[in-house]
Amino acid sequence: MKVAIIMGSDSDFPVVEKGYKILKDFGVEVTVNVLSAHRTPFESMEFAKNAEEKGYEVIIAAAGKAAHLPGVLAGCTTLPVIGLPIKSTDLEGMDALLSIVQMPPGVPVATVAINGAENAALLAIQILSVKYEELRIKFTQYKKQMAEKVFDKNKKLKDKLK
Repeated sequence: MKVAIIMGSDSDFPVVEKGYKILKDFGVEVTVNVLSAHRTPFESMEFAKNAEEKGYEVIIAAAGKAAHLPGVLAGCTTLPVIGLPIKSTDLEGMDALLSIVQMPPGVPVATVAINGAENAALLAIQILSVKYEELRIKFTQYKKQMAEKVFDKNKKLKDKLK
């Protein structure tokens, strides 16, 4: 179980870190690199072309502004690519979201919410859980824990309103 997180800039790490921690908590091997579709295009393409050979099974690509990184990576690999739009400009991340979500036919990029690193990590876990039963079991437990938290909050609210 190996996931690559590629960021367009090191300034994206405070957002990305949330997803990184979730992946680690689930026991997924994860690496984080800074590569730019614009400033290091050849290295970005080289990474994507060799990712499967290096054991990666999913790529999370975080980018802001023009946000070409997820598409460039997806164009160079058959691995699933999850685009993580980063809020980094006056456009509040909408530019990144639209750049990532509007991929041409044949080059899919799954896209999560602006700054949605947690969901990017959880989607990667769901993709991997098709192959790895232990992840499917952990993810099922995770969802049960989320539900329990909601039930607890509901009970506290009901108690408060009595």
